[in-house]
Amino acid sequence: MSGMRTVMLLSALTALFMALGYTLGGSGGAVIALLVAAGMNLFTFWNADKIVLSMHNAREVDSESAPEYYGLVRDLAQRAGLPMPRVYLIDEPHPNAFATGRDPDHAAVAATTGLLSMLTREEVAGVMAHELGHVKNRDTLIMTMVATIAGAISMLANFGLFFRGGDQENGHRNIVATLLAVIVAPFAAMIVQMAISRTREYGADAAGAQISGNPRALASALAKISGGAEMIPNPVAQRNPAAAQLYIVPVHGSELFSTHPATEKRIAALEAMAGRTGAAAPTPRASALSPVATPMRRRSSALDPLRRD
Repeated sequence: MSGMRTVMLLSALTALFMALGYTLGGSGGAVIALLVAAGMNLFTFWNADKIVLSMHNAREVDSESAPEYYGLVRDLAQRAGLPMPRVYLIDEPHPNAFATGRDPDHAAVAATTGLLSMLTREEVAGVMAHELGHVKNRDTLIMTMVATIAGAISMLANFGLFFRGGDQENGHRNIVATLLAVIVAPFAAMIVQMAISRTREYGADAAGAQISGNPRALASALAKISGGAEMIPNPVAQRNPAAAQLYIVPVHGSELFSTHPATEKRIAALEAMAGRTGAAAPTPRASALSPVATPMRRRSSALDPLRRD
């Protein structure tokens, strides 16, 4: 997706936020909404990583606390020509990962312990390379800003249902306008959010496959994570659905209303890339960093820093 298209879609989200403010508060409401949107964007620019990481109770790790996981990310960052990002772990059984930060110099990547214990080393490398692909493509700031504004639109729409007043002369018309606004605005925000996120996922898959050098390992990881995401609840996404676009796979819902392309389509694109490059299929046995013969079983992995049995 071109930078100009992204700017246009972000502008559309801001305009939608202002329109909702105008519907609920007139011209004054529109001005307040514009100021709030500008303030949110400025705050998000400087604090995007802190917002997302604190939301997930992520803890930073280093070469001593998680040597193999940290070393894997370090090697991939070097291959991608990126500065070393901060590395985080989330102690959750839900298998997923994300990247955040305003630019490559201030980036962070995170993975759940559920993901590390589920995948082989090659698959974990594919997933973290995908996240570094987002960093390399400078997607992380945009995705966090979009999630922030879309969440604010939904919140303002909910407030509008309870706090919108109207004058006696136009009361009925105002009530109808308010109902339309609070129904249409979140749906429109979701459409814009999907337009931004879906193309960026394909781009990160391609970049991740190039960084890791193994498109089929990433394809295999996507299949496993998708199955796990459907079975294991994600409490953060349940509390804040706008955060769903940050993850490598969607946490629920049909393709029509998902911020991600269908996992099957992403896998097909990666398989096509592997066919063009002649990449070998991933081995069914576990790698040196993941000695579990059947990755879906919840035994300890060498990448699992908790060493759970």
